[in-house]
Amino acid sequence: MSEFVTIEREGEIGLIGMDKPPVNAIGVALRTAIHEALSDLISDQKIKAIVLYGAGRFFSAGADIKDFARSAEQPTLPEVLKFINDCPKPVIAAMHGRALGGALELALSAHLRVGIAGLKVALPEVKLGLLPGAGGTQRLPRLAGMAAAIDIICTGREVSADEALRLGLVAKVVGGSSRDAGVAAARDVLAGKLAAIPTDDLLVETDDNAVSAAKARYANALTAPQTALDAISAATLPIDEGLAKERALFMALMQGEERAGLVHAFLAERETLKIPEAGSNIRSVERVGVVGGGTMGSGITAAFCLAGIPVSLIETDSQRVIKARETVEKYLAGALKRGKLTEQDHVKALENLVTSDELNDLANVDLVIEAIFEDMNAKTDLFAKLDKLCKPDAILSSNTSYLDINQIASATSRPAAVLGLHFFSPAHIMRLLEVVVTDNTSPDIVATAFDLARQLKKVPVRSGVCDGFIGNRILSRYRKVCEYLVLDGVEFDQVDRALTDFGFAMGPFAVSDLAGLDIGRAARERKAASRPPQERYSRVADLICEQGWFGRKTGKGYYLYSEGKLIGPNPDAQAIVYKERAALELVPKTFTDEEIVARYITAMIQEAVTVLEEGVALRPVDIDAVKLFGYGFPRHRGGPMHLADQIGVSELISRIETYAEEDAYFWQVPQLLRTMKNEGQSFAEMN
Repeated sequence: MSEFVTIEREGEIGLIGMDKPPVNAIGVALRTAIHEALSDLISDQKIKAIVLYGAGRFFSAGADIKDFARSAEQPTLPEVLKFINDCPKPVIAAMHGRALGGALELALSAHLRVGIAGLKVALPEVKLGLLPGAGGTQRLPRLAGMAAAIDIICTGREVSADEALRLGLVAKVVGGSSRDAGVAAARDVLAGKLAAIPTDDLLVETDDNAVSAAKARYANALTAPQTALDAISAATLPIDEGLAKERALFMALMQGEERAGLVHAFLAERETLKIPEAGSNIRSVERVGVVGGGTMGSGITAAFCLAGIPVSLIETDSQRVIKARETVEKYLAGALKRGKLTEQDHVKALENLVTSDELNDLANVDLVIEAIFEDMNAKTDLFAKLDKLCKPDAILSSNTSYLDINQIASATSRPAAVLGLHFFSPAHIMRLLEVVVTDNTSPDIVATAFDLARQLKKVPVRSGVCDGFIGNRILSRYRKVCEYLVLDGVEFDQVDRALTDFGFAMGPFAVSDLAGLDIGRAARERKAASRPPQERYSRVADLICEQGWFGRKTGKGYYLYSEGKLIGPNPDAQAIVYKERAALELVPKTFTDEEIVARYITAMIQEAVTVLEEGVALRPVDIDAVKLFGYGFPRHRGGPMHLADQIGVSELISRIETYAEEDAYFWQVPQLLRTMKNEGQSFAEMN
C-alpha cells in the first residue's frame, strides 16, 4: 500500500488516514492511494463502514496545483470521488483544520461528514480561474441548496464549521481528533443513529431567483465565476449529466489565459522566497523601532503590532508623537472592526506599542526601520546617530522609495547590517515588501528580513540597489508613457478608462491624485539636474502643481473632487494640456484604448527587462510579484513578465522599434530581448 495513506481496522470500521505532508495535497499519488485503500476495505467483508480523515494540520489543502498538468491521469479525481459516492459501504469524512477545493469535493462525495471545531472549508477554484471540477458544483447544491452553492463557489470564500453545520455540509461539529470523531460517527451510522446517504442520490430544487441575481452580479466579472454559475445551474440535471457538463466546463477553463495568469500569480508568492541567502542563520527580532510617525511610519508600526511584535515608534516632538500614536491606534481599531484582530490581540497590540520623542529609546531594539522624508542628508545623519546609539548587533534599515541605500549604509560602521525594507502604503494592509540588498548586506540579514516578512504576512521580493528599486523604477517608465500620450492628444480620463478596462483597479492619473501630485513633483525635482537633455519631458504635472492642485487632498488635480468623492475630469487641468500642446506646436492625434494599453504595457515590460538584465531583480517572477502585490497589476493577467510571454518576444521588439520612430531615446530594445529572440527563450524558462 502507498506511503501516503495509512489503513487501520477497528472492529467493523476501516480507517483511511491521508498522510502526505505538509498539507495532504491531493495529487496523482494521493488520489491513487485513496482509491487503492478504499478498494482494499471494500473487499474486506468484516468491514461495515469506512472513515476517511487527514493526518497533520489539515484534512487537506486540496488539489496539488503543480499537478494540474496530470489531472487527466487515472484515476482522475472525479473518478475517485464517484468511486467513494458509489461505495456499497457507508463512507464518513472526518474533517479538521482546512478542507479546501478538491479536499472539500472529496468530503462531499462521502455519505456523511463530521467536522472538528475550528474547521474551515472552501471551494476557492474561481480565484485560480477555474471551477470545482470534481463534482463540487453538483454535490454542494444537493446538500446546501442552489443559493448557498452559488455564493460559496462563485466567491471562493471560506465557510466556518458552524456555517457548514447550518448549511448541512456536516452532520455534527465536535471536539477532539478527526480520527476519533470519524470512528464515533461510523459507530452511530452502524447503530442507526446517523443516516449516511450518497450525495448523488439527493435532488436539487431550482432557484431561479438566486440564478438570475447571480447572473446580474457576475455579468462583468472574470470568466471563472460566470462559468461556475453555468455548472451550478446544471445540478438540476441527473447527476451523471451534471458531472459531465461540469467537467467539460472545467477543462475549457483549464485552457484559458485567465487561469494561467491566476495560477502564475498564486505561485509567484512562493517563488519569491527562493533567494541566494536562503538557509542562512536567522537573527532573533524581538523588538523593533520605527523612526518617523507619518503615514508610512505609522502604517509600518501598525503592521508589527498586528503581527504581535513589540515596537517603539519615535517622532521628533511630543505633538507629533501624539498624532502618530492616534494614527496607529486608528489602524488597529480598523483591523479589530474588520475581524483581523481579536479583542485579546487588540489589547496585546496596544500593550506592545511604545511611542516616544527620544531616539535613545531605540538603544535595545533588534531592528530599526527609518521612515522619515526622502532626503539623503537627513537619512545619512540619522543613520550615523543610530549606528552610535543602537546595540552592536542591531539591524538598521530604510524604508526609502528611491534613494541609494549603499550611500545610506556608508554613514554607519556596520554596512553589512544595513538594508532596505521598502513597505507600500498603507503599510499595514499592502502585502508587498521590497527587501533591498546593498553591496555589503550580509546573508543572515537578508534571511532575517525574509523571515520577518513571513511574520508580517508580507510577500517579500529581493531587489538590488538602483533608483526606485524594482517597482518604482519600472513605474517611472510607464508613467512617462501616459504623460506623452496626453501631450500627443489623449485625455486623462481616456488613459485611465483604457487601463481600468484592462483590469487595473485605478488608472495612473487617478492614482496620482490619490497619492498627491506633490509627491511626484518632489521626485521629479530631485532628478531634474541629472535628466538627460535628449529625454522628452512633459511639464503638465508641474504646471498643475503650480496652481496648488495636488489631487484629492486639495479637491483638484487631474480630476475634481467634492468631500473626497470624484466629480469628473478637471477642465482647468485639461486647459493646461491644451496650452502646453500649442506651445510645443504638437498636432493632437487619436489613439484607441488598445493602443494606449499596448504602449503602457510595452513600456512596463521594456524597463522590467532592463531591470532583469542588470540583475536588480533575480528572476522575471520577482518582477511579476512586485507589480501584482504592490502596484495593482491585474491578477488574472499574471504580471508583466507572464504577459510578455503571451505577447511574444518578436511582437515586443516590433512594437518598440515602431514606437522608436517617434522617440528613439525613450524606446530602445533591450539586448536581452534580442538574445531571447535568437535563442527562442521565454521568461517562464528564466524562472
